[in-house]
Amino acid sequence: MNNDQNEINILDELNKGTCMGMDAIHYILDKVKDESLKTELDRQYREYKEISEEIKNLYPEYNNEDEPHKTNMMNKAMTWYGIEMKTLLDNSTSKIAELLLQGTNMGIIEGRKLLNHKNTEKNVHELVQKYVSMQEKAVEKLKQFL
Repeated sequence: MNNDQNEINILDELNKGTCMGMDAIHYILDKVKDESLKTELDRQYREYKEISEEIKNLYPEYNNEDEPHKTNMMNKAMTWYGIEMKTLLDNSTSKIAELLLQGTNMGIIEGRKLLNHKNTEKNVHELVQKYVSMQEKAVEKLKQFL
């Protein structure tokens, strides 16, 4: 795999992660009653959006024909359905924080896997690191709501 293709694949996966995070926050926000959790989720959403914009700005350096991959409609539907089912009987602040922590931890795992690519260009590596760091901080904030 040539290096540009490696960078494209990493940016695509990273963008899918940011889209998934924004989708999850969007789907769950109307269930949140705790104002401080809403404030935290708004902050996280803005950070995901910022990273997504950085990906879009960086992507043309490696692929000027396409846009970064996003989550497909099936994944969006499954995310929405999962949130609906898991909050049907319990939509407490603690339960919402738990669901968000599970998703965020999956994002950290995927991000750490991307960081393990040894031949990643510096600018892509730094963006993945920013994504992982943002999610690790989000975990610490979300723990407060359990």
